Amino acid sequence: MSLPLRSTVTVRFPKSSAQIRSPQIARASSATGFSENVSDVLGEVTIFTATGEPVMLKDLWDQKEGVAVVALLRHFGCFCCWELASTLKESKPRFDSAGVKLIAVGVGTPNKARILAERLPFPLDCLYADPDRKAKVFSRFESLKKSLTNYTLEGTPDDKSGVLQQGGMFVFKGKELLYARKDEGTGDHAPLDDIFNICCKVPVA
Repeated sequence: MSLPLRSTVTVRFPKSSAQIRSPQIARASSATGFSENVSDVLGEVTIFTATGEPVMLKDLWDQKEGVAVVALLRHFGCFCCWELASTLKESKPRFDSAGVKLIAVGVGTPNKARILAERLPFPLDCLYADPDRKAKVFSRFESLKKSLTNYTLEGTPDDKSGVLQQGGMFVFKGKELLYARKDEGTGDHAPLDDIFNICCKVPVA
């Protein structure tokens, strides 16, 4: 997955999530192949709030010491992403208490983001739209049923090529990448226990 879409900079994901259990996975010398400038590349990407205001990704958290979890949703019409968003929403108090900024970015326009925010519902201040896919690099029956109560295909991007994009998850401390995972398929989301374990090991300023 390339960051941004029209950039020549490419971020390579590991093939196995087992390789990224350590907070040191972002080192260029590690087996994951991640570049040390991932945060710089992502930081320059402009996305949109759910209300349509442009914002640079780097402005969403303290670039020196702040800890942020960046969840990359496939698109706002993906039912598995509604499930993930529902789980993130339920976990938000835990992130908040740990001083961790939660950021969810989905492919689609701000009006598509508002569909998810209103119908799931999901907090608007944590939800961002990426219409040009610039930020994309990379038993659940009861959970699905609960999260899909108000699900609608109306959240699907108008540009149908966007539905082929897989999601992923990043954890940053300032500009340092602590954790990264590319979803290998629809619904293959990062275990939140892993995310919490990494966040809790990092001192928050």
